[in-house]
Order: sequence, then C-alpha cells, then structure tokens
Amino acid sequence: MSDRPCVLVFSGADPSGGAGMAADIQAITAMGAHALPVLTAITVQDNNRVHAVLPVAPEVLLQQARTLLAQVPVAAVKIGIPGSAENALAIAQLIGEMRATHRQAAGAAPGWAQNLYSDPPVVLDPVLRSGNGDALGRDDAARALAPLLPLATLITPNGPEAAALAAGAHAQAARPVLAVANGAADEGDGRLPRSAVGHAAWHGTAHGAALAHAHALRAMGCKHVLVTGGHEEGTNVVTNRWLGPDCQQNWSWPRLPGTFHGSGCTLAASTAALLALGNSMAQALGKAQNYTQRALAASYAIAPGQRIPQR
Repeated sequence: MSDRPCVLVFSGADPSGGAGMAADIQAITAMGAHALPVLTAITVQDNNRVHAVLPVAPEVLLQQARTLLAQVPVAAVKIGIPGSAENALAIAQLIGEMRATHRQAAGAAPGWAQNLYSDPPVVLDPVLRSGNGDALGRDDAARALAPLLPLATLITPNGPEAAALAAGAHAQAARPVLAVANGAADEGDGRLPRSAVGHAAWHGTAHGAALAHAHALRAMGCKHVLVTGGHEEGTNVVTNRWLGPDCQQNWSWPRLPGTFHGSGCTLAASTAALLALGNSMAQALGKAQNYTQRALAASYAIAPGQRIPQR
C-alpha cells in the first residue's frame, strides 16, 4: 500500500512550468498526496500564450494509465486538458474500467470492508482555452469534454467555461436557483434549508447566471459544480459558487492584482488531493481555495505577463 494517497492525473505538459502537469504535481504534493502523471498532450507555450498543442496518441495514454492502475491504488482522479476528443473518450473508458474494478472488489468483500472500495472522486478542470484565449486542443473543446461530464464528481469551470458547457442544456439551466448567504468557512456540510428557493432578484446577475449554469451542468451528470468568479468584472472580490446535490455555498476572496498562469490547475489539483486524503467536499473546496489564494498572493514573475503561483 502507498504511504500517501495517489491521484491519477490526466494533463498536458507546459514547458513554462506554470500550468498543466507541472502545476498539478506541485499542488498535489503540497497537499500531502502523490501525483501519478499521465500526459495527454505536449504543448508549445510560455507563461502567456499557447502556440501549439500536440496530443498524445490515445493508445499511449491508455498504456500509461493502465500500467499504473495495475499496480497502484488510486484515491482520486484529476483531469485537465485531454488534448483531443479521442483522448477524452479514452479517459472516460479508463474511469469506467476503474469503477467496474472497484465495484467488483466491493462485491467480493465482507460488508464491513465494502466502503473501502468506493469509487475514487473525479475532479474535472474543463479548460476550454488558455487565459489569453488560445486553443488547447485540436477539436471543439466543449464537445470533446462531453463524455467526461457525467463521470465528474466535481467540475471547476470559470464563468465563461460554465456558460459554454451549459449552452447545450438551456432548458435545464432555466431551473430555479438556490439562495444562500456568502460563507467563507473551510469546513461544514454546506446544507441548505428546504425553504431556500430561487429569488427573481437574481435574474440577470452574475450570481444567478453562475448558478443557472451550475444547475445545467448538474443536469448533465456532474455531481458537484464550483463556478469560479475570477472573470467577473467591476468588482474587487472574487466569488466562487458551489452547487451540489443538496447544498449551495459561496466563498468570496479579495481580488489580487495581476494575472496568473495555472490558477485553475492549482485549485482543481489541490481539491482532488484533499478529497483523496479523506476530506468532505465542503472541506476540500474550502481548503483548496485558501491554498490557491495564498499561492497567487505569493506568485512570482519569470517574464513579463502572467505570474506563476507559489505552490
């Protein structure tokens, strides 16, 4: 058995060291877990722009992951860019195989031990474009991610990504949203009273839009959705909104000056590691956001432009 819980990571290689697999490994290690890196693509980029994405062949991706799964217990999965639609399908296939293996083992185990074989949580960071709008795959990114959405325990889109992913589910996105006061606790179950129902006053607001998109994504199969608010304009705070099966909670953070390379990777990877360590979803989200905020506040420059989080 591993001395640290292991997180199987599907992500691309960023030669600047600021985002992608480099960020994932650093954040997972900082949380006290161990990353199992499976490369999905090799990118040509610096700390500002992505110039090319070369996907790994899906059969190579499958070989990397199956070799690890045959030997190493996996406590969580983190998915970044798949690089291609074929790779997204391969990752979906692997998650299905892993869950089938866990269920088979649970069925053969005594009752007291069956919870040891629960499905590892899957955290999907649905990166559709780089921070400067560059493509991160050769296919339509939102369409390529479609097979992964129903498999995600948690998805962590920013506002524009949530809107793009939810665009195909307008009817679901129109459902009433839930209300809750802002909260910044690192722990707690985030449950709402059943009387907390949608407010018409939120229609057309950033809060209402984020939760409408989160509802649409949940209707597509994502169990938990955290819509991050870094792209909202005209405010000196960043509000991240979590919607789960029976909970809704907001976290608000001071907006930091500058722009950052790999902030979304840092948040998703640290959350996956914290879930692997046994934290509840509410605990993992609160702690991961706190860690990410500190990493951004301590960021450093390697060249003009986007800064590198101090993970």
